[in-house]
Amino acid sequence: MPLPDWLATEHKVAHVHHRPSRPGATVGWPDWVSGPVREAFAARGIERPWAHQVAAAQAAFEGRHVAIATGTASGKSLAFLLPVLAAGLDGRFPPGTRVPHARGAGSGLRVAARPTALYLAPTKALAHDQVRSAEALGLDGWRVSALDGDSDPDERRFAREFAHWVLTNPDMLHRSILPNHARYARLLGGLTHVVVDEAHRYKGVFGAHVSAVLRRLRRLAHHYGADPVFICASATISEPDAVAAALIGADSVVPVTEDASPAPALDVVLLEPTPQLTETSARLLAGFTRDGQAIAFTTSRVQAELVAIRARELAEHTEAIAAYRGGYLAEDRRALEAALSHGRLRGVASTNALELGVDIAGMDAVVTAGFPGTLAAFWQQVGRAGRAGRDAIAVLAAREDPLDAYLVEHPELVFDRPVERTVVPVDNAYVLGPHLCAAAQERALTAEDARWFGPTTVELAERLTAQGALRRRPLGWYWTHAGRAVDSIDLRSAQGKAVEVVDSATGRVIGQVDPSAADRTLHPEAVYVHQGETWFVDELDLDDRVALVHRADPLWFTQAQSAGGVRILMTSASRRLGLGEVHVGTVELSNQVTSYLRRDAETGEVWDSTPLEFPERRLVTRATWWTIPDRVLAALDELASGAVSALDLAGAVHAAEHCAIGLLPAFVPSDRWDIGGLSTVVHPDTGQLTVFVHDGLPGGSGIADRGYELAEQWWSATLARLVTCPCEDGCPACVVSPKCGNGNNPLDKHGAAGLLALLVGPGGEARAGGPRSE
Repeated sequence: MPLPDWLATEHKVAHVHHRPSRPGATVGWPDWVSGPVREAFAARGIERPWAHQVAAAQAAFEGRHVAIATGTASGKSLAFLLPVLAAGLDGRFPPGTRVPHARGAGSGLRVAARPTALYLAPTKALAHDQVRSAEALGLDGWRVSALDGDSDPDERRFAREFAHWVLTNPDMLHRSILPNHARYARLLGGLTHVVVDEAHRYKGVFGAHVSAVLRRLRRLAHHYGADPVFICASATISEPDAVAAALIGADSVVPVTEDASPAPALDVVLLEPTPQLTETSARLLAGFTRDGQAIAFTTSRVQAELVAIRARELAEHTEAIAAYRGGYLAEDRRALEAALSHGRLRGVASTNALELGVDIAGMDAVVTAGFPGTLAAFWQQVGRAGRAGRDAIAVLAAREDPLDAYLVEHPELVFDRPVERTVVPVDNAYVLGPHLCAAAQERALTAEDARWFGPTTVELAERLTAQGALRRRPLGWYWTHAGRAVDSIDLRSAQGKAVEVVDSATGRVIGQVDPSAADRTLHPEAVYVHQGETWFVDELDLDDRVALVHRADPLWFTQAQSAGGVRILMTSASRRLGLGEVHVGTVELSNQVTSYLRRDAETGEVWDSTPLEFPERRLVTRATWWTIPDRVLAALDELASGAVSALDLAGAVHAAEHCAIGLLPAFVPSDRWDIGGLSTVVHPDTGQLTVFVHDGLPGGSGIADRGYELAEQWWSATLARLVTCPCEDGCPACVVSPKCGNGNNPLDKHGAAGLLALLVGPGGEARAGGPRSE
């Protein structure tokens, strides 16, 4: 699709980046790929594979773990399917590889097993899309099955007893398969390959959880006689072999990064920031659907619905534009995915639920409604364009936000920088400890299990024994409690059963909302948007997790308002830091929905505000914080080269907090999204200027404690970043945060530098030579 004339006339274009088309390079099929498999792919238009597909498949067939990181739509699925089919369909194994066996549950006997393989995806949509692709091959004797929370008992039995290729997700593996491993003995004992798709999604604390689950999988598979080869796949990742090695606990992983697939020409357009982001995104989506198929990625569920509604009003094909987001029922999701794949939908407004590798061939244009926070996410979304081989367009519709504005003004930060490094903190004891309990319940934990869980296994097991979580016996550590250990571990930090949205007129369940978001989206009198229809909330019962709604078409939408804070519960340690003090301890984070605004559906203008009464949500976690006494702040005038008003001081502490959070992952293996912060000129618990940086996981994740230990290096590096960043008043490279709940306001970069000069003391900048090597 060439750049349409209306794009420049109707919208303010700031920059256009052109990527020329690229030819592909094919090679012959490996000799171990059978005739039926070649014919099946030929029937789907694949006569010869791309070079990178064969490179990855050959390494996996030879028994080596593989990390394939090539572009979106580069055919990574074929790369991992070839060795999976060779084993599961043809019984072909490389020289020296033992044929998988299964040990009969409880018998100690080893019986011949069918070859099996697991596919793990971060979303159900992606797994079911892979099911459709695998079944479309039409290979006789190769049985495929999805296994997730939507599977009925018969589907679960088929996956457990008969399927060769089982497609699931880490949550199902963690909660159902591994705790019930005796029932899955044939599946586990026959494992030849495990595919971990969209591996870049497994980062931070979530990545650490998934890594522990994969290690539990390897341990039990080995117990039942299998040692599967792992294939990790991702389109947007740095150092893929290192990330894969951390995820699966392997010493060596073969990276495949040279993309030999053809790529269409692509124009990436950056638009000037707009105060009417929803309207702009809807106009773009409607415009692109006139000549092709398009998708608009939004940053929230509500925005996805609003963009779809407005785009339908503007488009010529109103019935062919829909919204897609989490919270839809399974059958609704499947119907939308099928409509996209077959081209019946010309346009869709989606959250990042469709950011992954779902087969939505035919996307001529992609609209990103606001920068999604990371370059990895942005390029993952852009990669949805051009999947059918035609030239394509991607548009970033920037919002009026300092981060978006800065990127539009400095396009080199978008097009010339590598994507962010994926961090998987696998040695996080707060995460690994509970998984060792789960492993001990699955099978007695021994010192030899350090081969799976790392060198801290015994130390952690002893600590868990001292805490009463495990019991030490001659043959190892055991879980002796009545409940299931896995039930205390939530991989995604969700908060239990979803709230069901029920049509009060019919009793039909129309959708689901995560309980952590229910008070914001389903409060009484809220306008709830679902699949393009607006509903009015009559009642919310948080105890029974049910919201009653009725159809309505109001001229307004609602926006919840909340207030929160940090309360210090216990200070574990404190010490001097420059002219201030740094502390670490346990804190309680609180957040409470206090009111909602009614906004005009067309202009966004606020009509009125209505108070709400909801209980506070509380989270106890760990934090590190520093304080500066009032008497010391007098020195700020000299060090900051000018007087700082109370308002500027608020901006200074806010900017210091942002910069520090952005730098902490350089010192402590973590992800920026696993940590949060709060800054205040006077905190009620300290009576002083205070900046908190806290873990986002209940009970803590060890990040804040490690930050306290490295406070001198960390905060000195923060000062150095503020002083050396070439921007005038702050930018994403120093103080502008993509996750700020206050819209990055106020921020005072220069005041922050003055504050940190007080904190790290004379010569602090000179000490800021970067993170200490551990």
